[in-house]
Formats: sequence, structure tokens, C-alpha cells
Amino acid sequence: MTTAYLAAEGLGAQLREELRRADIVVAAEHGRLLITEAPAIRSAWSANIWHDCIEWPVESIGSAAKALRGLQRNWAMYAPVHHRRAALIQEKLPHVSAKPIVFPAAAPTAPLGSWTLLAPDRMLAAADCSSPFPNGEVTLVEDRTGPPNRAYLKLWEALIRLRRFPEPGERCLDLGASPGGWTYVLGKLGAEVIAVDKAPLDPAVAAMPGVSWRGESAFALEPASVGPVDWLFSDIICYPARLLRLVAHWRGSGLVRNFVCTLKFQGETDHESAAAFAALPGAQVLHLHHNKHELTFMLTSDTGT
Repeated sequence: MTTAYLAAEGLGAQLREELRRADIVVAAEHGRLLITEAPAIRSAWSANIWHDCIEWPVESIGSAAKALRGLQRNWAMYAPVHHRRAALIQEKLPHVSAKPIVFPAAAPTAPLGSWTLLAPDRMLAAADCSSPFPNGEVTLVEDRTGPPNRAYLKLWEALIRLRRFPEPGERCLDLGASPGGWTYVLGKLGAEVIAVDKAPLDPAVAAMPGVSWRGESAFALEPASVGPVDWLFSDIICYPARLLRLVAHWRGSGLVRNFVCTLKFQGETDHESAAAFAALPGAQVLHLHHNKHELTFMLTSDTGT
């Protein structure tokens, strides 16, 4: 069984270490694609996971395209080498829309396979992939006037991938909110937002309907002082181990239904804490296209809190 893991740009070392810790041997590397001969594992540092890969000879551009079409309709090309020949093959495949997404919109549900040329006469392909986006790359129509910083893009992408959005009237807690990029997103969705940060919000965000600010430390905040919330969001700059304790505290309170939090790595990657987040029942831990040296943790009431 062949499984391939596509590393996020510039984060190949993190993916290699994640696989090593899972005792997965990398048999070959093809650009950012790490190819293994083992069943797939959950991988936070992969932009895309190619399941049950198949390899076959490429006799011609037409025959390669025909072979792919015989497996399924939609395909995304990954071409770290042999760009021109790969592009000619892709041109003969059905068009897959790559239009930027207008938020809020759910991620596509149609199957999207991935393929690459290992050599001019050799192809590797997988009809079943973990990401619904070509090579895990999410392109968004940006809001260049409203948000006070670009952190909003991470939350947009997280909710798009989650296929769930805070609804009007739902209570959201935004920890470490200043200057208010995530609070802005939640306010625009019509949610009631309690923004917590010692630093104030951007005035335009603070003035949004449904937004309130508490000038406190997120780590000193007691759940009982807030009450039940539908969503807990955190983009706090802190060590992941400290965030894990904070999440455990709020989960233990039984007052939160859904979590979306950023794990920010300062210096070395804390693989142990990332694994601890991933081990929580129902959790998703993934590297978003708009993340840097960080991961996103998501846990919803659909999968258990």
C-alpha cells in the first residue's frame, strides 16, 4: 500500500519528523511529496494526503489523461518537475474550478484526486485524497477594508474546512482577541462575541453590533464568569502546552460546545503537544494553507467535547 504526504510549503522537516515519530519510513521524496509504503496515518503537517496511490507507465500524453479519466473526473496536478509534459496531460482532463472562495462558503464535497509525473514516462496518482482543494491550497477573495489584520484568513479557512459557521445569536468567546481580526469575522456572521484581551480591540471592531470586550488575561478567565458559549476561539500567542491546559480547563467546565484554536510554535516544533491535541476524542489538528509555523485545532459538538 502506497501513501504519499504532501508537505506544506517550507514545512517538510515538520512532516518528516511527524512520520518518523509514527514509525513511517519515507521511501522516496518527490519535491514536497513524501512517498511511503505503509497505510495512511492522520498527519497534521500534510497539506494533502494521497491514499492508495497507484503508479503506472506513461506511454503518451493522451494515454496518461485517458487513464486518469478512467479512474474519476476531477484531478489536481502536482508538478515539481516535468512541468510542461504534466501541463499537457492536465489540459486533456476535465476542468476543475480554482476560483477563489467567497466567505462564507463550505469546502467542496466532490472527490478530487492528485497526480504527478515521477519521470517523463512514469506517473503516480491517487483518486482518494484528504484535501478537497488542489494540493491543499485554499484561495480566498480577501476583505481588504474591514479586518484590522490578516489573521482573519486563518479563521475563514478553518470554518470553510469545518463546513460549519457560528450563527446569528450564538455566543462566541474570542480569547486573545486584540486587535480583533477573528472578532470581526464572528461579528460579521451575526454572532454575539465576547472578546477577551488585556489590549483593546480596534475601535471599528469594538463598535460592531454584538461585540463586547473584557480587558482581562485569557488564562485568568474562569468559565463560570462567562457562562455557556457555543464556540471558543483562540489565536493566542503562547506555548502549545499552555494552550492545551487552557482547553482542558474549558472542556472540563462543560460550558463549551465547539473549539477552534491556533497552536503557535515558538522556536522548535512541540510535536508532543500537537499529538496530545490530536488525541482528544473527535479532534482535528491540521495545517491550514494560511497558517505559518502553526497548526489549527478544531473540535465540534458533532464529534464530542
